[in-house]
Amino acid sequence: MSFKAEQIAGLAESGWSRCESVAEAVARAGLPAVTPDHLATAFSDDLWETAERTVLALRDHFASARFADETTYGVLLVPDPGRLDTRRPMAAAVRTDQLGAPTNDVFDERLPAGVPGIPSGRPWTMVATVTGVYGPSLGSHNQITAAPPTSFTVAGIDTRALMIRQLWGARVLQGGRHLPDCESNPRWTFTLFPGEGLTDGQAESGTVLKGKVRFRLGKPDRGIGSARVAPAIAVT
Repeated sequence: MSFKAEQIAGLAESGWSRCESVAEAVARAGLPAVTPDHLATAFSDDLWETAERTVLALRDHFASARFADETTYGVLLVPDPGRLDTRRPMAAAVRTDQLGAPTNDVFDERLPAGVPGIPSGRPWTMVATVTGVYGPSLGSHNQITAAPPTSFTVAGIDTRALMIRQLWGARVLQGGRHLPDCESNPRWTFTLFPGEGLTDGQAESGTVLKGKVRFRLGKPDRGIGSARVAPAIAVT
Protein backbone atom coordinates (compact mmCIF):
# COMPACT_ATOMS: atom_id res chain seq x y z
CA MET A 1 0.00 0.00 0.00
CA SER A 2 1.33 3.44 -0.89
CA PHE A 3 1.99 6.07 1.76
CA LYS A 4 -0.95 8.15 0.48
CA ALA A 5 -3.35 5.20 0.56
CA GLU A 6 -2.13 4.11 3.99
CA GLN A 7 -2.52 7.58 5.50
CA ILE A 8 -5.94 8.16 3.92
CA ALA A 9 -7.17 4.84 5.27
CA GLY A 10 -5.91 5.67 8.74
CA LEU A 11 -7.33 9.18 8.78
CA ALA A 12 -10.70 7.99 7.52
CA GLU A 13 -10.81 5.58 10.48
CA SER A 14 -9.51 8.15 12.99
CA GLY A 15 -11.40 10.06 15.62
CA TRP A 16 -12.28 12.75 13.08
CA SER A 17 -14.66 10.28 11.40
CA ARG A 18 -15.19 7.23 13.59
CA CYS A 19 -15.60 8.86 16.99
CA GLU A 20 -19.16 10.12 16.80
CA SER A 21 -18.88 12.99 19.27
CA VAL A 22 -15.73 14.28 17.52
CA ALA A 23 -17.30 13.91 14.07
CA GLU A 24 -20.27 15.92 15.32
CA ALA A 25 -17.92 18.70 16.45
CA VAL A 26 -16.33 18.69 12.99
CA ALA A 27 -19.76 19.03 11.37
CA ARG A 28 -20.87 21.81 13.75
CA ALA A 29 -17.69 23.72 12.92
CA GLY A 30 -18.58 23.60 9.23
CA LEU A 31 -15.51 21.57 8.36
CA PRO A 32 -15.54 18.98 5.57
CA ALA A 33 -15.97 15.44 6.82
CA VAL A 34 -12.75 13.44 6.85
CA THR A 35 -13.58 10.82 4.25
CA PRO A 36 -11.40 8.97 1.73
CA ASP A 37 -12.89 10.95 -1.15
CA HIS A 38 -12.27 14.28 0.54
CA LEU A 39 -8.71 13.41 1.52
CA ALA A 40 -7.89 12.18 -1.98
CA THR A 41 -9.11 15.37 -3.63
CA ALA A 42 -8.43 18.11 -1.04
CA PHE A 43 -4.66 17.54 -1.12
CA SER A 44 -2.67 17.26 -4.33
CA ASP A 45 -0.41 14.34 -5.16
CA ASP A 46 2.53 16.72 -4.74
CA LEU A 47 1.45 17.45 -1.16
CA TRP A 48 1.11 13.76 -0.37
CA GLU A 49 4.60 13.15 -1.80
CA THR A 50 5.95 16.01 0.32
CA ALA A 51 4.22 14.56 3.36
CA GLU A 52 5.82 11.17 2.75
CA ARG A 53 9.32 12.62 2.37
CA THR A 54 8.84 14.72 5.51
CA VAL A 55 7.56 11.85 7.62
CA LEU A 56 10.53 9.72 6.57
CA ALA A 57 12.93 12.59 7.30
CA LEU A 58 11.47 13.06 10.78
CA ARG A 59 11.70 9.35 11.52
CA ASP A 60 15.32 9.22 10.37
CA HIS A 61 16.42 12.40 12.17
CA PHE A 62 15.02 11.32 15.53
CA ALA A 63 15.80 7.60 15.17
CA SER A 64 18.34 7.72 18.00
CA ALA A 65 16.01 9.48 20.44
CA ARG A 66 14.94 7.76 23.61
CA PHE A 67 11.79 5.69 22.95
CA ALA A 68 12.08 6.23 19.17
CA ASP A 69 11.17 2.57 18.71
CA GLU A 70 7.65 3.19 20.07
CA THR A 71 7.06 6.43 18.15
CA THR A 72 4.82 6.46 15.07
CA TYR A 73 5.04 9.34 12.59
CA GLY A 74 2.41 10.18 10.01
CA VAL A 75 -0.06 12.83 8.91
CA LEU A 76 -1.96 14.82 11.50
CA LEU A 77 -4.90 16.91 10.32
CA VAL A 78 -5.18 20.29 12.04
CA PRO A 79 -8.49 22.13 11.59
CA ASP A 80 -8.86 25.80 10.74
CA PRO A 81 -8.61 27.46 14.18
CA GLY A 82 -11.28 29.95 13.14
CA ARG A 83 -13.73 27.04 13.03
CA LEU A 84 -12.36 24.58 15.58
CA ASP A 85 -9.64 25.93 17.85
CA THR A 86 -7.71 23.03 19.31
CA ARG A 87 -5.66 25.36 21.53
CA ARG A 88 -8.65 25.64 23.86
CA PRO A 89 -10.62 23.10 25.92
CA MET A 90 -13.35 21.28 24.06
CA ALA A 91 -16.97 21.22 25.14
CA ALA A 92 -17.67 18.29 27.45
CA ALA A 93 -19.89 16.64 24.81
CA VAL A 94 -16.97 16.36 22.39
CA ARG A 95 -15.22 13.96 24.77
CA THR A 96 -18.26 11.69 25.15
CA ASP A 97 -17.06 8.95 22.82
CA GLN A 98 -13.40 9.52 23.61
CA LEU A 99 -13.72 9.12 27.36
CA GLY A 100 -17.04 7.29 27.71
CA ALA A 101 -19.05 10.23 29.05
CA PRO A 102 -19.33 14.01 28.58
CA THR A 103 -16.23 15.28 30.36
CA ASN A 104 -14.87 18.78 30.80
CA ASP A 105 -11.22 19.30 29.96
CA VAL A 106 -8.94 20.55 32.71
CA PHE A 107 -7.41 23.80 31.46
CA ASP A 108 -5.08 25.94 33.54
CA GLU A 109 -6.57 29.41 33.27
CA ARG A 110 -3.12 30.97 33.45
CA LEU A 111 -2.41 29.66 29.97
CA PRO A 112 -2.25 32.32 27.24
CA ALA A 113 -4.06 32.05 23.90
CA GLY A 114 -1.41 29.75 22.50
CA VAL A 115 0.79 29.88 19.41
CA PRO A 116 -1.30 29.84 16.19
CA GLY A 117 1.14 27.58 14.36
CA ILE A 118 -1.49 26.63 11.80
CA PRO A 119 -3.36 29.82 10.81
CA SER A 120 -6.91 30.19 9.58
CA GLY A 121 -7.61 29.87 5.89
CA ARG A 122 -7.65 26.17 5.05
CA PRO A 123 -10.32 23.82 6.42
CA TRP A 124 -7.64 21.21 7.13
CA THR A 125 -3.86 21.41 7.10
CA MET A 126 -1.64 18.36 6.88
CA VAL A 127 1.21 18.20 9.39
CA ALA A 128 3.94 15.57 9.42
CA THR A 129 4.42 14.67 13.08
CA VAL A 130 3.87 12.05 15.76
CA THR A 131 0.51 10.35 15.28
CA GLY A 132 0.83 7.45 17.72
CA VAL A 133 0.18 7.52 21.44
CA TYR A 134 3.85 8.14 22.33
CA GLY A 135 6.35 10.71 21.13
CA PRO A 136 10.11 10.51 21.64
CA SER A 137 11.75 11.70 24.85
CA LEU A 138 14.24 14.50 24.15
CA GLY A 139 14.66 16.13 27.54
CA SER A 140 12.97 18.88 29.49
CA HIS A 141 11.47 22.10 28.14
CA ASN A 142 14.65 23.94 29.14
CA GLN A 143 16.94 21.38 27.51
CA ILE A 144 14.96 21.38 24.28
CA THR A 145 14.70 25.15 23.92
CA ALA A 146 18.42 25.59 24.75
CA ALA A 147 19.61 22.96 22.26
CA PRO A 148 21.35 24.05 19.05
CA PRO A 149 19.02 24.35 16.04
CA THR A 150 20.78 21.51 14.23
CA SER A 151 19.47 19.08 16.83
CA PHE A 152 15.90 19.77 15.77
CA THR A 153 16.17 20.97 12.17
CA VAL A 154 14.72 18.67 9.51
CA ALA A 155 14.45 19.61 5.84
CA GLY A 156 15.65 23.09 6.78
CA ILE A 157 12.87 23.60 9.35
CA ASP A 158 13.25 23.79 13.12
CA THR A 159 10.71 21.25 14.32
CA ARG A 160 10.46 22.88 17.75
CA ALA A 161 8.34 25.73 16.35
CA LEU A 162 5.30 23.43 16.02
CA MET A 163 5.75 21.60 19.32
CA ILE A 164 2.67 23.46 20.46
CA ARG A 165 -0.67 23.08 22.16
CA GLN A 166 -2.65 23.49 18.94
CA LEU A 167 -1.15 20.36 17.40
CA TRP A 168 -1.52 18.26 20.54
CA GLY A 169 -5.17 19.28 20.83
CA ALA A 170 -5.72 18.10 17.25
CA ARG A 171 -3.79 14.90 17.91
CA VAL A 172 -6.05 14.07 20.86
CA LEU A 173 -9.15 14.51 18.70
CA GLN A 174 -7.67 12.55 15.81
CA GLY A 175 -6.80 9.74 18.22
CA GLY A 176 -10.48 9.16 18.94
CA ARG A 177 -10.62 6.48 21.61
CA HIS A 178 -6.89 5.75 21.31
CA LEU A 179 -5.69 8.76 23.24
CA PRO A 180 -2.08 9.89 23.37
CA ASP A 181 -0.40 10.46 26.73
CA CYS A 182 -3.17 8.55 28.51
CA GLU A 183 -2.94 6.62 31.75
CA SER A 184 -4.87 3.75 30.14
CA ASN A 185 -2.00 3.16 27.69
CA PRO A 186 0.65 0.63 28.74
CA ARG A 187 2.82 3.60 29.70
CA TRP A 188 1.61 7.01 30.91
CA THR A 189 3.28 10.04 29.31
CA PHE A 190 2.80 13.76 28.84
CA THR A 191 3.73 15.90 25.86
CA LEU A 192 5.76 19.07 26.32
CA PHE A 193 5.10 22.15 24.19
CA PRO A 194 8.53 23.85 23.84
CA GLY A 195 7.14 25.94 20.98
CA GLU A 196 5.10 27.82 23.56
CA GLY A 197 6.79 30.25 25.90
CA LEU A 198 6.95 29.88 29.66
CA THR A 199 4.03 31.14 31.73
CA ASP A 200 4.89 32.32 35.23
CA GLY A 201 8.16 30.43 34.78
CA GLN A 202 6.35 27.18 34.03
CA ALA A 203 6.22 25.03 30.92
CA GLU A 204 3.11 23.86 29.08
CA SER A 205 2.23 20.24 28.53
CA GLY A 206 -0.74 18.04 27.75
CA THR A 207 -1.82 14.69 29.11
CA VAL A 208 -4.89 12.51 29.74
CA LEU A 209 -5.01 11.64 33.40
CA LYS A 210 -7.73 10.57 35.82
CA GLY A 211 -10.22 10.40 32.98
CA LYS A 212 -9.71 13.95 31.71
CA VAL A 213 -7.82 15.72 28.95
CA ARG A 214 -5.51 18.16 30.72
CA PHE A 215 -3.71 21.27 29.49
CA ARG A 216 -1.18 21.93 32.22
CA LEU A 217 1.72 23.99 33.51
CA GLY A 218 4.68 22.40 35.23
CA LYS A 219 8.38 22.56 35.94
CA PRO A 220 10.46 23.50 32.87
CA ASP A 221 13.38 21.33 33.98
CA ARG A 222 11.36 18.11 34.21
CA GLY A 223 13.07 15.76 31.76
CA ILE A 224 11.96 12.36 33.02
CA GLY A 225 11.19 9.55 30.57
CA SER A 226 7.46 10.32 30.68
CA ALA A 227 8.14 13.77 29.19
CA ARG A 228 7.68 13.45 25.42
CA VAL A 229 7.59 15.78 22.43
CA ALA A 230 6.16 15.72 18.91
CA PRO A 231 8.54 17.14 16.27
CA ALA A 232 6.39 18.59 13.50
CA ILE A 233 6.50 20.19 10.05
CA ALA A 234 3.47 21.65 8.26
CA VAL A 235 2.89 20.25 4.77
CA THR A 236 1.77 23.20 2.64
